[in-house]
Amino acid sequence: MRLVMPIGYEDFAEVRRDYYYVDKTGFLCDFLKAHAKVTLFTRPRRFGKTLMLSTLRYFLDIEHAEEHRALFDGLRVAGDAETMAMQGTRPVLFLSLKEWKGNTWEVLQVCTRQRLGELFNAYRFLLDDDLSEWDRQQYQMVLGGTGAFPALAHALTLLLHLLEQHYGKKPVLLLDEYDAPIQSAWEHQYYDDAIDFFREFLSSALKTNPALDFAVLTGVLRITKENIFSALNNLEVDSVFRLGHPEAFGFTAADVEKIARDFHREDKLEELRDWYDGYRFAGQEIYNPWSVVNYFYHDCQPRAYWVNTSGNSILGEMLRRAKRTTMDELATLLQGGTVTSDVDEGFIYDEIYRNEDALYTMLVTTGYLTVDHSEEDELGLTAFLVLPNREIRALFRREVLRRYRSDDMDVSLVDLMHAFVTGDIETVRDGLAQYLLVLTSSFDTAKGHESFYHGFTLGMTATLLDRFHIRSNHESGYGRYDIAAFPKHAGDAGMVIECKAEETADALEAKAEEALAQIEEKDYLAEFRAHGITAVYQYGIAFCGKKVRVAIRER
Repeated sequence: MRLVMPIGYEDFAEVRRDYYYVDKTGFLCDFLKAHAKVTLFTRPRRFGKTLMLSTLRYFLDIEHAEEHRALFDGLRVAGDAETMAMQGTRPVLFLSLKEWKGNTWEVLQVCTRQRLGELFNAYRFLLDDDLSEWDRQQYQMVLGGTGAFPALAHALTLLLHLLEQHYGKKPVLLLDEYDAPIQSAWEHQYYDDAIDFFREFLSSALKTNPALDFAVLTGVLRITKENIFSALNNLEVDSVFRLGHPEAFGFTAADVEKIARDFHREDKLEELRDWYDGYRFAGQEIYNPWSVVNYFYHDCQPRAYWVNTSGNSILGEMLRRAKRTTMDELATLLQGGTVTSDVDEGFIYDEIYRNEDALYTMLVTTGYLTVDHSEEDELGLTAFLVLPNREIRALFRREVLRRYRSDDMDVSLVDLMHAFVTGDIETVRDGLAQYLLVLTSSFDTAKGHESFYHGFTLGMTATLLDRFHIRSNHESGYGRYDIAAFPKHAGDAGMVIECKAEETADALEAKAEEALAQIEEKDYLAEFRAHGITAVYQYGIAFCGKKVRVAIRER
């Protein structure tokens, strides 16, 4: 057995020949005996989707069938005679859209022409067949990158038709990361153009196509904008919320235990669970496979290996636009708490920042949150969401801190928050004023909403989570304080913050004192006394645009 982990290798044959392989071929036994005409698997990135499609390709492809059969010797599927009878029996068209990206719609069009030209070049033996003049012209147009771009929307349909004609059997279509170009288009503001093209690109190949045996698609999201799967009544969606094949992607507990035994590192199982377990896909316990593989490759060093670049950009944008409620819920999540969200898997990018449920659905499907448990009734599915493990908590905190990072700062965020919890009023005043000036936009501050300033200040407390319990908008005494920090270690001082927004800068000093007085009048220290905390730094903070004043009292 080869004990070298396949970092970055997603070709099944290459992994089987040269690297350690976690046997996931039981999926073939289940799936090939009963599948829909079109199946879409949605899972987070780097959860093994490409490798699984590659496994399907090598198993089914009629080309080199005998050579490929040997790749499955000793694996679970080899013990299933009914499934093995299907091996090497179909032409297979495999296409990955993972790298179909561009900063502009024009760049993506160039990329699409190039990728389809490469695909058609791999099958140019089809030009030796007895083709109709029309088919030959259309093939050469795609191969040479000529002709009108909209015509490329029917390229897959043409290739499937010619494959059926060549082999005398209907081909299987395997389409990996179908949503990658659409997400790129959304990030770079040419979403509508991309939707128009890829709706036709997909539906022409998948909808009532007489040349298609069946199709398997993978992606992160099921995109419904303008019916991208137009009228596809033969589509089965297998998602993190509704699983038909729970063990197909990601590592199960049994998988990880076997890896640990094979590498003679059973002593690391608890650390693996803490860092990389915690995902619940329709109730099934799943480990992040990319991180587990990297963990063993790097001699069992626990780190945050999983970096989902596209997901991180969405997370960063979420933090930039975050409302007070979002920051409150983020503070809850970072401390091991739960947030509740309705689930709508029919994903529409335009709704992410207008609809909090859409945002949380996306964070689940991209792997940043997971479902602790869920409830379903006639109104739909309600999910109770948590951060899955230590790795994702680290990534969230990293993104929060990145929001408050700038080369123009004289005071680091760590130092600023240390000043807050030690009563260093000069650093608090100077540092907070500088952060507000450098990091906030005039558009945000011009609105004058107290909730914006509350969220901005609350986000800073991410640096304190190792030493403090952070609570936001919580009842204490005769009201609700804005932000409070309760020390985890006896003898440390606590902190409570009340934020106010003011229309004129001249009134900031009085408004800050008013906020400080409110802490005493409403007895916000009651919860601190209940926890035996006697030393509490109290802050009244008043904001007007990018200006701020701070009042402090220690008790």
